[in-house]
Order: sequence, then C-alpha cells, then structure tokens
Amino acid sequence: MKHLYKYIPTEIWRDPYGFTYKEMTEVIGESEAKALCTLLYKHPPQKNYLTMSIKNIYKDSDTEKYVYELLDGKCIETVFIKRRDGGTVCVSTQVGCSVGCIFCESGRNGFVRNLTPSEIVQQIILLRRKVNRIVFMGMGEPLFNYDNLIKAIHILRDRNGMNFPTDGITVSTVGPVNQLKKLREEHLKIQLTISLHATTQATRNHIIPNMHIYDINDVVAGALSYSERHNRKIVFAYLLLPGINDRPSDVKQLARWFREKNVMINLLEYNPTSNLQIKMPKKQGMAIFKQQLERAGLDVTMRISHGRNIKAACGQLANKYNDKK
Repeated sequence: MKHLYKYIPTEIWRDPYGFTYKEMTEVIGESEAKALCTLLYKHPPQKNYLTMSIKNIYKDSDTEKYVYELLDGKCIETVFIKRRDGGTVCVSTQVGCSVGCIFCESGRNGFVRNLTPSEIVQQIILLRRKVNRIVFMGMGEPLFNYDNLIKAIHILRDRNGMNFPTDGITVSTVGPVNQLKKLREEHLKIQLTISLHATTQATRNHIIPNMHIYDINDVVAGALSYSERHNRKIVFAYLLLPGINDRPSDVKQLARWFREKNVMINLLEYNPTSNLQIKMPKKQGMAIFKQQLERAGLDVTMRISHGRNIKAACGQLANKYNDKK
C-alpha cells in the first residue's frame, strides 16, 4: 500500500520555515531537504520563502522592537535585547491575547488568531542577529497556541536547521493547568517561567481576570511538578503592585509554597501602559519586599526593564496596528 504523506511538496516550498527536516525529507527527499535547510538557515532570508515582513523597527540603547506584518495584514511585535555575546529575543505566539492581564497592552483588543509555527520561527530568522536566548514572552499566551508552539520549538532545535540549544529556550506562561500537564510530558526540558503575580485566588482573578477558571494552587503544583520531572529551576514572575500583592501575608504564602524548592522569584516593576489606575511601586518598596522574601528563605531577583522608552518592555507590546475599527 502506498504511503500517504501528511504534506505535499508545494506546501513545503511555499512555507518551508514551518517544517522540520524530517518532514521535509519525507516529502521532497533527503538531498532536496538538505539543500533547502542550508538555504534557510545558513544564508540571509530570501523573500520568496517568507510569509511576513518587517514593517517597522524601533531602537533604544540596548533594545530593538520589530513590527512584523503578516500575510493577512495583521501585525505582531518582537523584541531583541542586546547582550555582550549575542542577544535575547522575545517572541510572540499570538496576534492579540485572551488572558486580559490588567498590566498588559497585548490583550487590549482581545484575541485575534494563533501564529503558525512558521510565523513563530521567522521572527527570529528575520532579525539576522546572533541569538543565544529565546523567550516566548511576547504577545499572546504561548500555551493557548500549544501545538504550534511545540512544533516551532522542534524546528528551532532541529540539528539540520537552526540547532538552537534547549537550555536557551524559555516559555513564559500564566499557567493553564491542562497545558502545563501536557508540557510536563514533552521530551523538551525547556526553561519555564510562570506569571504568578498573586498568592490568593481573589487577587489573581483581579490581576489576570480571564484565568479565574484555574485554581492558583493547581497552577503552582503543575509548575513544581514540571520542575521535579525535568530537574529545572522554575521562575515565578511576580509583578509588584502596591497595596494589592505586597502584604506580609503574601510573603508568608510565597514562603509556604517555595521555600526549599527549586524556584526563583522574579520581581517585576510595572511598565507604564494605558491603564492609569495601576500604581508603580517605589524602588524602596521593591527592595523591602525582596528583602522580606529573602529572609523567608527564598531565591529572589529583580528584573531589569529593557526598552521602556520604545514601548518594548514587559506588558507594553500593544500593537496599535491591530486596533479594531
């Protein structure tokens, strides 16, 4: 019986960044696949293989924000942060976002659509920069585009393609519980960051309203289970909001959850958005909260914001190009 392939050659040639080397080989043959991968990943990107283009670039001292226009006219934003020996790229996984974090502009117009694996990969390809860290922390909730995210990671890790190291890939998520369980079973061992931002269900519902269906204790348990399974230190991102999540009871609960666990608390400073009701914490207040967590036996860092002046920092990827009419 003749083998039926999942794809046809025209699909490979039309959008090659959306396929692994193995998938290419099965459809167009090994020699053609090798030649195509060499062209895609060892040479400057060629227009006829791309499904997106650079619409605009904004630059700050150590940060660049790229606005990409997709074939359907929708736009996404990707951030490149320069490091001493390369850089970190903050990649988007969706046009818009359904999560609705009160401190984030990405979901201001709601969810539009998922990005394809190719659109995820091309964000890195079009930079034409030395990248040594990829963080899925741009527009959208990565785990709500689960299948395309996982395929994109396989493409990025492919030894016949970009051959990007697993240790250099981080998925940042609000922690939808079912998807966390699926990710735990993947043989990827990528780094994981959980956007926690609260210690009680009520507070988290206020900060991340559209995640109210997920119990905060289940989110924490799912992340710790991932850590144990893959021997990875989990980062819990915690945006400090004065009078909302900086009380002594918050310190106690974080300590109950994470003391003596393979966990780091990453304190975030609010980056200005259109939500004028949010107060920025004072530097002294953040330092005091950090000290309290450290005294409670926790490993704590404070994230340095990059690209705030060009609206490229965490929570600022609004994408005015997709404003609903």
